[in-house]
Amino acid sequence: MSITESPHRTKIFIATVAVLLAVAVGAVVVAYQGRPTARAGVKGAVILDQSSSLDTGSGYLLYKTTVAGPDFGTLAERKVSGNPSTVSGVPTLSSIQCDRSYTAAGVLLCLRADDNLVRVASVEVYDKSLKLIKKVQAAGIPNRARLSADGRMAAWTTFVAGDAYNGPAFSTRTSMLDLKTGVLTDSLESFAVTLQGKPYSNVDENLWGVTFAADDNTFYATLGTGGKTWLVRGNAAAHTLTTVIDNVECPSLSPDGTRIVFKKRVSSDAWKMWHLEVLDLATLKETPLAEQRSVDDQAAWLDDHTVMYAVPQKAGTGYDVWSTPADGSGQPVLVAPDAFSPSVTSG
Repeated sequence: MSITESPHRTKIFIATVAVLLAVAVGAVVVAYQGRPTARAGVKGAVILDQSSSLDTGSGYLLYKTTVAGPDFGTLAERKVSGNPSTVSGVPTLSSIQCDRSYTAAGVLLCLRADDNLVRVASVEVYDKSLKLIKKVQAAGIPNRARLSADGRMAAWTTFVAGDAYNGPAFSTRTSMLDLKTGVLTDSLESFAVTLQGKPYSNVDENLWGVTFAADDNTFYATLGTGGKTWLVRGNAAAHTLTTVIDNVECPSLSPDGTRIVFKKRVSSDAWKMWHLEVLDLATLKETPLAEQRSVDDQAAWLDDHTVMYAVPQKAGTGYDVWSTPADGSGQPVLVAPDAFSPSVTSG
């Protein structure tokens, strides 16, 4: 659906698309300006460890490396251990390249822009031995990727050009795949929406940023419509979406299922627009996090008490992954330099 109906929503999407394009441009810079030779780690066996747990802060951090050089875009991993969680060791490099990725329970979801950046994305699913087990095509620029904790449900969001009802624009398309049954929902816009207790339908609806609950049926996402954004609770079996609270984008459910970290719009300035908050689902109380930079990302959970997210580097074309306590205390900590799209193996 179109995103041109609201000026500030247009700014939001332009800013986000600009970030995505910057990552892609970084790859071009690597290819054509001096051909850097720095390596991002060492080749080895990437482990999608099914015995690890986000509850205890163990496992492996998987991310896309943004080191300018021959490894740009390759998935890398480092060991996670301790309480609070720390990341250590030399990065191990896989043979897989992704623009967005996510891993859970020995499954890897990988989104890649194919040939024409704006038109086609490749959605690939790998098993724990990194064997490709499923591949589908999706229109648009890869933007968000998520798996349920047991690896059964996959969801992804792309930016799509040409879906507008009143002129050229970017819009979102979010799809969902049940890897057990093979059922593919091409667009969540087909789901029935209840907004503030009443049935709702509008041609400007956009949905993005899915995160799954433990039952593989309940999920949360962002609904954009009428110039506002909403946290919605979805029911995959019933094909329904119900609004929870407004001004919530890119939710990510905690391992214990009680909280959601999200980005909240706090400014109309595209470079100061977002602040990370944690929402208690029982009380709907919001807790601002210590990170003061504008974070335009779907944060992930490093462990049950810590969230992580990508921040653009001040110099260069890369990103770094940072973390901060989910209770609003402490201060941001650098988790992995030259890293983007982080997730922790779990099972």
